[in-house]
Amino acid sequence: MILSLKQIQKSYGIDTILENISFHIEEREKAAIVGVNGAGKTTLFRILTGETSADGGQVYLKKETSVGYMAQNQQIEGNRTIYEEMLSVFEDILTAESQLREMENEMGRLSGQALSDKMEEYAALQHFFEQNDGYGYKSHMKGVLKGLGFSEEEFDKPLSQLSGGQKTRVYLGRLLLSRPDLLLLDEPTNHLDIASIQWLEDFLKTYAGSVLIISHDRYFLDRIVTKVIEIENRKSTVYNGNYTNYMSQKAVNREVQQKAYDMQQREIRRQEEVIRTLKAFNREKSIKRAESREKALEKMERIDRPDALPDQMRLTLTPQITSGSNVLHAEALSKSYGGQTIFRHVNFDVKRGEKVAIIGPNGVGKSTLFKMVLGEVSNDTGMIRFGTNVHVGYYDQEQQKLDERKTIFDEISDTYPNLTAGQIRNVLAAFVFTGDDVFKPISALSGGEKGRVSLAKIMLSKANLLMLDEPTNHLDMFSKEILEDALNRYEGTVVYISHDRYFINKTAEKILELSPDGVTQYAGNYDYYLEKKAEQERKALEQAKDNPVPTAPQTISDTKSDWLKQKEQQAAERKLAAKIARVEKAIEEAEAAMAKADEDMAAVGTDYAKAQEIYEEKQKIEAQLETLYEEWESLQ
Repeated sequence: MILSLKQIQKSYGIDTILENISFHIEEREKAAIVGVNGAGKTTLFRILTGETSADGGQVYLKKETSVGYMAQNQQIEGNRTIYEEMLSVFEDILTAESQLREMENEMGRLSGQALSDKMEEYAALQHFFEQNDGYGYKSHMKGVLKGLGFSEEEFDKPLSQLSGGQKTRVYLGRLLLSRPDLLLLDEPTNHLDIASIQWLEDFLKTYAGSVLIISHDRYFLDRIVTKVIEIENRKSTVYNGNYTNYMSQKAVNREVQQKAYDMQQREIRRQEEVIRTLKAFNREKSIKRAESREKALEKMERIDRPDALPDQMRLTLTPQITSGSNVLHAEALSKSYGGQTIFRHVNFDVKRGEKVAIIGPNGVGKSTLFKMVLGEVSNDTGMIRFGTNVHVGYYDQEQQKLDERKTIFDEISDTYPNLTAGQIRNVLAAFVFTGDDVFKPISALSGGEKGRVSLAKIMLSKANLLMLDEPTNHLDMFSKEILEDALNRYEGTVVYISHDRYFINKTAEKILELSPDGVTQYAGNYDYYLEKKAEQERKALEQAKDNPVPTAPQTISDTKSDWLKQKEQQAAERKLAAKIARVEKAIEEAEAAMAKADEDMAAVGTDYAKAQEIYEEKQKIEAQLETLYEEWESLQ
């Protein structure tokens, strides 16, 4: 066991944030802390790091355990470049490397016992250097940077020129390379695209230390964690398994607890009735029996009533105006900025009623494509055509236009004065604003609640094509589930950008993968997309050609073009796999030669000429090894 918490309590003034938090984390265990926004998850992390003190309870951390913590939107400052900042993690290795070079030069001037002593010292330092990945740290550093979405051209970019999201990614990369025994990650997938999130998943799954994660990314949690700690109403409950298992177990536990509570309440009412009857007899014996039952009732351990879940209205939301069958047609779109092409050859069609997700790496132009469709950005080439009776509603989580002075109901009724109170309440109910909740002021709402109000406004408009840019950003898990249900029941057309794979899996019927050279369509949800990707990779290993003809990804329009594209991709991937295998073999041979040189140098004793010869050969091998590492990284 590396970490244990027992009955942690925390209050701010009269507000109790945490009341009874107890759980433990084993070595190498990957666990998640979940709960609605404001449940106290980040407060708990601050207690674990010592940034905030608990009011009560105990925190046990295994002796000499190193802890690494990344807060949300973690910033990193300084005058160093990205590469220099990452390199700072390896100061011990850099110092050892410098000392080894100095000792090698010094040994050239020594002889006799002095040389023998120095060579022993050199061998010990060399062992430390090798044990701490002295020959591979640069390769690993580049791998982490690339995995987190940085290109080699950005390595020399100063930190002062980075955006907040880029600085957070640099901080995360530095933290991962430092490899603490316990990693505390607060929303680590913020600012990462899908490819980077997948890389982070693979990294954390094989991470040698323990990991505790706060995240609203349900797909991410499903792939990594084996334990979920839920904070609800200031208390913690531990569930074994991933996020999906947690949701299933929670539903079962809630049902069992509700039945046990109901049974106990019936028994309490029965006992109370018996006590009243006995007292009514007004005899000494019956009164004593009544008092005995009262004492037993007082000692009864009461079962807590499970927290009531908000009622989710299962309403089908129908646009006021029905569009034509062909909603949106895009053909041969391209866009460049400052002479640099963002994307080209973009072709796709959207039909009425479809739920379409647009995915792709950060910087590929997804938001630019959205703005083209909305008419906010001009296209360099190609055309965009809407079908008949298409009315667009646009949602951007970062640009909600809500009046903080109004109530939820007033916000809707003032925007749509012709709607009846019943119509407004029906749509708000779909987003779980019922009863007096509709009269809450906007200023008192959480970010997720404001997002739900904004979506309700769009769905009450004449819009029958919803354009949603990262609609799940800043939503808690409950709000995401509400949005998923609303979109699945919406009879209009939806096109959205998202990196939330769980959300895509639940709502998308078609995926458009945007790349610099076009769009590839996948007629299914995210699991279908992954299945097709894996199928392409399998075929690439089995059927690739030696001389592939590179082609730009384009919309799959018929069986023949799909077949040709798969063949070309398979050939390219087969050739790449063969190159990687050759380079990996060369790296193994070079590393073996390096180890042999170290053994030979330790064995030559006072033969300076031989030591010098081995040293010069070793330098050549080291240079060759560095080149091979760089080639391997490039191929990866």
